[in-house]
Amino acid sequence: MIINKIKLVGFRNYANLAISLSKKINIFVGDNAQGKTNILEAIVILALTKSHRIGVSPNIIMFDKNKCSLSCLVKRDKILTKLDITITENSKKLFVNKNEIRRVADYISFLNVIVFTPDDLEIVKGSPAIRRNLLNIELSQISKTYLKVYNEYNKLLKTRNEYLKVLFNNNIADTNYLDIITDKLIEKATYIYQKRKEYIDLVNIHINDYYKSISSDDLIKVIYNPNINIDNYDNESIRKKLKHTFKKNYLKELNYGMTIYGPHRDDFYFEYKGNDLKIYGSQGQQKLAIISFKLAEIPIFKNFCDTEPVLLLDDIFSDLDIKKRNRLLKIISSDNLQSIITTTDLRSINKKYLEDAAIFNVNNGRVERK
Repeated sequence: MIINKIKLVGFRNYANLAISLSKKINIFVGDNAQGKTNILEAIVILALTKSHRIGVSPNIIMFDKNKCSLSCLVKRDKILTKLDITITENSKKLFVNKNEIRRVADYISFLNVIVFTPDDLEIVKGSPAIRRNLLNIELSQISKTYLKVYNEYNKLLKTRNEYLKVLFNNNIADTNYLDIITDKLIEKATYIYQKRKEYIDLVNIHINDYYKSISSDDLIKVIYNPNINIDNYDNESIRKKLKHTFKKNYLKELNYGMTIYGPHRDDFYFEYKGNDLKIYGSQGQQKLAIISFKLAEIPIFKNFCDTEPVLLLDDIFSDLDIKKRNRLLKIISSDNLQSIITTTDLRSINKKYLEDAAIFNVNNGRVERK
């Protein structure tokens, strides 16, 4: 899977941008705040229909404009697909080959991306919600069934929470309706637990090799940490565990007025040489762990989607020494996938990795290919 062309109109600081991309490495070079990250953000929106950026103004429409449009041409197995998104202050319209797509679930998967940004340090340092969101995004790209079940789970969760409040506020003793909702919730939760565990197990097959290739060090792994103790991930074991947990904690949940057990409270963490990386790892080790996690996702996407994802790496070289930068580029250049990288300079990069790269200079919303 590669992006042949991308066009942005009225998006962030781009009034009208149209560029063609290399099928291998593309590097956007420029000072900070010139618009490099905006290009990556546009690609993420075209893939996932929403931005990945944390703490950035949600107003992506250019000042003095009332709408913006993003489009790209994606090539997969010699088939070209045109993706368009038009965004106004109150609406967002999705198009595939000029046909409007009403449901996000029917749009996602036409463009698969794996993205790394400086904000991804929060995957290690931040709240469990950030890590759950990462799993949900990646699993939704490779499985429409997961996205469907996850959305159904959230609807049931909302209904169950509302009914727990009704039971508590009105002192209702009849829990038949709650039991029906709970059984349906357990069915969806079981599937989510299984798919998340399966995904993390697949990441662990590759993550240590990537970490070692970049840093010459190893013993990194990801530990899945749901908020109930699951010893066996077969259907019946998870269902029994959840049923027992909900029954045992009925009064507790009633008093809280919410469902406090289930995959919406999941977490995972990075373990480095047997220790929690969040507590015992340096910022450099944490960044390498996240980069290795993202690289470990590439073979997973290949297996499930039967094509390579597009790799988006924002400000990837900061905090990495010269050896690690070049080892990372060696990995990227040796794989048969398209990568889009932003950086402030290329002075420490081995020229052999730049020979076949498309290099773009970015200056105040203007992009020129070298």
